[in-house]
Amino acid sequence: MFTSKIIGGSGDMVDAKPTDYKENLYLAVNGAWQEKAKIPSDKPRTGGFMDLDEGVEKSLMKDFHEFANDEDKINDDLLLQAVKLYRLANNVEHLNKFHHQPILKDIQRITDLNNVSELSEKLSEFSRDGFPLPIDVDVDADMKDTSKNVVYIGGAGLILPDKTYYDEKNESGKQLLAKFAEVSTRLLSMVGYDLKEAKEIVEKALAFDKSLVPIVKSSEEWADYTKIYNPMDFTEYVKKSDNLDLKQQVEDLINATPEKVIITEPRYLDNLNKLVNDDTFENLKAWMLVDYLTGNASNLDEEFRQTIGEYNLALSGAKELQNRTKYAYHKAAGIFSQVVGVYYGNKYFGEAAKKDVANMIKKMIAIYEQRISDNDWLSEATKQKAIVKLDKIEVKVGYPNKVDDVYKKISINENESLYENVIAIRKIFRQNSLDQYSKPVDRKKWLMPGHMVNACYDPSRNDITFPAAILQAPFYSLDQLSSENYGGIGAVIAHEISHAFDNNGAQFDEYGNMNNWWTDEDYKKFQGLTQKVIDQFDGIPYAGSKVNGKLVVSENVADDGGLRCALEAAKSEDDYNAEKFFINWARVWRLKATKQFNELLLSTDVHAPGPLRANVQAQNMDEFYDAFNITPNDGMWLDPDKRVNIW
Repeated sequence: MFTSKIIGGSGDMVDAKPTDYKENLYLAVNGAWQEKAKIPSDKPRTGGFMDLDEGVEKSLMKDFHEFANDEDKINDDLLLQAVKLYRLANNVEHLNKFHHQPILKDIQRITDLNNVSELSEKLSEFSRDGFPLPIDVDVDADMKDTSKNVVYIGGAGLILPDKTYYDEKNESGKQLLAKFAEVSTRLLSMVGYDLKEAKEIVEKALAFDKSLVPIVKSSEEWADYTKIYNPMDFTEYVKKSDNLDLKQQVEDLINATPEKVIITEPRYLDNLNKLVNDDTFENLKAWMLVDYLTGNASNLDEEFRQTIGEYNLALSGAKELQNRTKYAYHKAAGIFSQVVGVYYGNKYFGEAAKKDVANMIKKMIAIYEQRISDNDWLSEATKQKAIVKLDKIEVKVGYPNKVDDVYKKISINENESLYENVIAIRKIFRQNSLDQYSKPVDRKKWLMPGHMVNACYDPSRNDITFPAAILQAPFYSLDQLSSENYGGIGAVIAHEISHAFDNNGAQFDEYGNMNNWWTDEDYKKFQGLTQKVIDQFDGIPYAGSKVNGKLVVSENVADDGGLRCALEAAKSEDDYNAEKFFINWARVWRLKATKQFNELLLSTDVHAPGPLRANVQAQNMDEFYDAFNITPNDGMWLDPDKRVNIW
């Protein structure tokens, strides 16, 4: 286990000075940066991914500003709507005229509820309109037959990010709840409640939230992705509540009677009667009201945004909120994500780079195939199935060829309030999602927009997506050595491919169906290896806390396989340079974050902290030791029998 040179409580390195590669790869590469790096005042962290994100933000904000002042420069009707939303969200004086008025009619819909029976009658209406509910419906691909869409049933979420925040010993959790109560009380007074009543409502909402804590899933439980698939006959499901008409809710929303529904949280459903009944109704109603108001406050005027922002700052540790213009940009780019992503890809991402990256992906898949063929712990039967799955992976690079039709239904009215526009858009997206029930699964759908600095693998589609925004230095550049590119974007590409064979992805076949294609013996060996990955990371001290090995296992399995495969690819090039490969690998994971944000990541993020990804995964590679002449006397040494090698 790697425990030296850990991260301190402030989010800085305890020993943040540059050091030798033999002692600490991450600090050798990033120590000087770590000493000097400043976290932007309106962000909770800075570093590799975030640096690129800021560059994208700067470029697109400049474009949006120009477009907002001169619509003639826009040659796309959908982008025009995004710019109109940006302009509206940035029009402080216009929004001040509305202040709290736009949300009152929707708050009234909640306060008009007198009992559970009335809530039951309005379940589908509230669900369609985006209100928080104790039980709700979603539509997505059937994990065991991904050609069809099915109904998924989900429950209420907690106020704080994860159950760990509610632990009696967690002081920051107590402080956050207190801050949330204070902010919520002020928001209620801003929409017309007197202080005494506002406090009572918040107390009841917190009481309902507390009742959820022992019942809802933790982030660790959610990380075991396949456990969300719990099919239940619809006839059985509709009997699960004595107080809510579950049958009517589903049938109204999808305009059909399904044979089955998928229960994402069985424990929650088993406790539904305990959570929702006549005795708990007032607490539930208060929770709905507070959740709705806090969730929509930033869509009102600047005073409301600043008020809810106080809680968001306490949660993230950032020093100040984004300025109004930056907020307006993110609001527009978030809602019109695919539209903005296609615009960004067309303008900022060259065809030459797209072609080069596509070739890298093909090469990586071929190398992965070879590594599986040469694997010494898999049987031939499982190897063949794994190679079939590799061959079927759908590759998406840059940005989609077309934007989803749902965006054509959006029309921004700049004479109305921001809240009214956002609610109207939310209803369009919600209805579009529900309408998918009667349609086949769209396998061409992109899960990430082109301007997002990230990448992903979708086990239910068996596809990998690399948005244009991540395909730049230090991850990738035509000016970098091939070994540097493989240590950056190459490892990211192979990481996503590896997700097809992590502890979750390994349970899905080449068509994205949850299906056991392994021999029993092979799968048992695989589980033993993934347990080694859990053990390797579990309990590593970081940011005043410790890493949860189970929470981060899937991403660490993907890192291990991805780095190994990228290294193999780098070796095949004439300009192979092992040092440059590992140095760029460490460079992309540089991170400096607030104490609060580090706590949030450790509680909820399925990725291990960047500095640990840089060091521990390098320690697993034999080539790393040769590259820097590392011996058992050095800090980066890990005994060969402790090095994890799966793919």
